[in-house]
Amino acid sequence: MKTKSSDFRYLFSVFLIIFFTLGIGFAAGYFLGSRQISSVTKYQFPLFEHAYELLVQHGFYPLPDQRKIEYGIIRGLLQAYNDPYTILVEPPQHELQSQQLRGNFGGIGARIDRDIQNRYRLFPFENSPAFVAGVRDGDILLAIDDIEINPETPQDDVISLLRGDKGTTVRLLIFREADQTEYRFQIIREEIALPSVTWNLLPENDSIGYIQINLMASTTPEEIQKAIEDLRSQGSTAFILDLRNNGGGLVDTGVKIAQLFLPAGSPILTQTYRDKEPKTIRAEKDGPFVHPPLVILINHSTASAAEITAGALKAQQRAVLIGSPTFGKYTIQLVFDMQDGSSLHITAAEWEIPGLQPPVRDHGVLPDIWIENETSDNLQSRYIQAAIQSLQPNISP
Repeated sequence: MKTKSSDFRYLFSVFLIIFFTLGIGFAAGYFLGSRQISSVTKYQFPLFEHAYELLVQHGFYPLPDQRKIEYGIIRGLLQAYNDPYTILVEPPQHELQSQQLRGNFGGIGARIDRDIQNRYRLFPFENSPAFVAGVRDGDILLAIDDIEINPETPQDDVISLLRGDKGTTVRLLIFREADQTEYRFQIIREEIALPSVTWNLLPENDSIGYIQINLMASTTPEEIQKAIEDLRSQGSTAFILDLRNNGGGLVDTGVKIAQLFLPAGSPILTQTYRDKEPKTIRAEKDGPFVHPPLVILINHSTASAAEITAGALKAQQRAVLIGSPTFGKYTIQLVFDMQDGSSLHITAAEWEIPGLQPPVRDHGVLPDIWIENETSDNLQSRYIQAAIQSLQPNISP
């Protein structure tokens, strides 16, 4: 029993450290700023201790490894906490989310697909590090840095292994069916951009620029500014921001996008943290696009930071919203990096849009022009036609 008790004390101490160690970096909606936990608070969990000892003494099956037990303890705590947005994210998923929100990552520049046998195949982008090294379309991935890759390997793990800091080297073992030969490659990772914004002139009316925003990453405001400047150079005088199916991202990004279109002093967001007075964030100066006519497309999958942009521009009567009510996520999560590369996302604040009625918490952000029947075949056409009709009277000849 001495060894088992020692194991338990070690596991239990690790459990405590995980919960109350230093944390940095946080996201809202997802990430917003950085915080630290300066001290470790000690608690006693005698019931858990008793249950663990009983399991060690009497359980027929072997215990899971230590990491699985720790994750199970944490998830049990979060389940009891009963907040759907306070969650544990394991290392591969946390790294991918961080890369998405940064807007770039170090990688080899290749798409990964599974074939009908669930094997991972690589498809390098032209002139990417993988392409230059000699990887070819359809090469089957067998190993990354001597870690075997098989059909049971989670895709997030494969992506996480391929990515890394710019300038570092990754070693690949692939199998090429064309000549039934294995090849080894050493590839130096380069910075790969993850564009969050795409744009084009609207085919139905080339006076209107269409901008699709897929994610609220740190690079998104600059991408939108680039998109509008490019569309203006092609003759656009009015714009559509498509926020449909945008699950949000950085709260700070949602605020900065709204600032692009609002005059100085406009209220954008009021946030309230525990035991603190509410704080209202306003546009610090006139945005570069205060005047062009603007429509925003939304649906029920428009959430979090995307709702901040849509709600703030509606509240200030700066844009016409078209679609269906948004998701209604009005909380801010701090994201704390854990020792093993996982992260703990903790709901730490709520936000609201000054002047928006009804509040987001009640029904989401409501559209000005409703698009019913989201499952219809001509849904995209109905959205675009409604946007054109809304913008037409304000389009410069």
